[in-house]
Amino acid sequence: GHDLFCVQLDDSKLNYFQQPQDIKESDFLTFLDKWARPSFVAPSQVQPSFSAFYRAGDPILVYFDSSSVLSTLRQPVKMGASGLCVDGNSAGFLDSKSTSCTRIFANLSKSCITDPALDAASYYRDFTVLKVPVNDTIVQSMKVIYEIEFSSTHGIQSVSVRFKVSNFSGNSGSSLQQRFTLHFWTGTLSHVLPRSGNPGYIIGAPLLIANSGAMQHMSILQSEGDGSCSQFLRHTVQFGRNMRTGCKLGLSPIMEESNCSYIQQKLYKALQGMNRAEDVAITGSAHSTQAEEWTAILIQNCSVQAVNCTSCCMVPVTLEIQIVWTNVGLLSNPQAQILGARYFYRCHPLKFLSMSTVPLTTVVTFTDMTKWPEPPRGQPQIHWKLPFDIFY
Repeated sequence: GHDLFCVQLDDSKLNYFQQPQDIKESDFLTFLDKWARPSFVAPSQVQPSFSAFYRAGDPILVYFDSSSVLSTLRQPVKMGASGLCVDGNSAGFLDSKSTSCTRIFANLSKSCITDPALDAASYYRDFTVLKVPVNDTIVQSMKVIYEIEFSSTHGIQSVSVRFKVSNFSGNSGSSLQQRFTLHFWTGTLSHVLPRSGNPGYIIGAPLLIANSGAMQHMSILQSEGDGSCSQFLRHTVQFGRNMRTGCKLGLSPIMEESNCSYIQQKLYKALQGMNRAEDVAITGSAHSTQAEEWTAILIQNCSVQAVNCTSCCMVPVTLEIQIVWTNVGLLSNPQAQILGARYFYRCHPLKFLSMSTVPLTTVVTFTDMTKWPEPPRGQPQIHWKLPFDIFY
């Protein structure tokens, strides 16, 4: 057929590997005019050009002092259907995002010591981040969650990195999922969260809460693939969207009844998160320093007394987050505001040594309390009754 061809091997007549002709410097222009053709240059041979300031999406430059190498800040991403990690992806300026990918280890014990991907120090050690892009010649004279503070006039001000680690064991052929986050923010005193509306909440925007003046997003438990409660990952509560999550929290065997209070506090912290929520923002554009824009969250804990059980411990197993909201303002442009919020815990007696895991449930409900006014009444209208062909 026309789409087939044959390859002939070892034909001396088709030998293109001949001794090249020597070209002198004086003859170069002659050969250049005759043989010069458009060509492509490998990316590694192209000298990078830098602007005076980072633009959105530009790679963030880092400099390795030990090797005098200029490179970019990396944020691993997954590739293909298997989701394996690719470490060559560059982080973009002002491109805040989270990525996750999977690494496979033939020998986990050996990789734990030698693989840089499992070494926290490899994500921040032995390199510095450039505030603004500079020319390569200047650099010659002269890494997980990255938090990058920037200024509109002075470039990158500070870079911090945080790690969340956990014990991991397994035999040969084990796999491990890693998560990498890059977050940009501007500010000098406090971390400024993006608005969830202006001023009213937008459906699906994160719910803003505060703890001792520190703003954050309201979150609830998230389960891992095996159904256990994740130690680090939590679902963000979105305004106007009811949610329900469940997972199992592992407990170590407890021998003494005096540890009941310890178990209670552990389950309370698991349900409410690392930071206890104290206030909720009334509007989506609430500022942490404006007290009138916040309302206290009502928290109702369980009774610590067990019912008809002398060796039981009343522990919280369900958290119901109840949000009451309303629309205010003009009918043409109503703004959603929160009237109040309550954390309601439901408890269950737990017998010591009878359970190694405790099932936990979180429910979030939004209740619309809007009182709409009566529709306006206009003047009576004339209803014409004429033949359909009167104009013909």
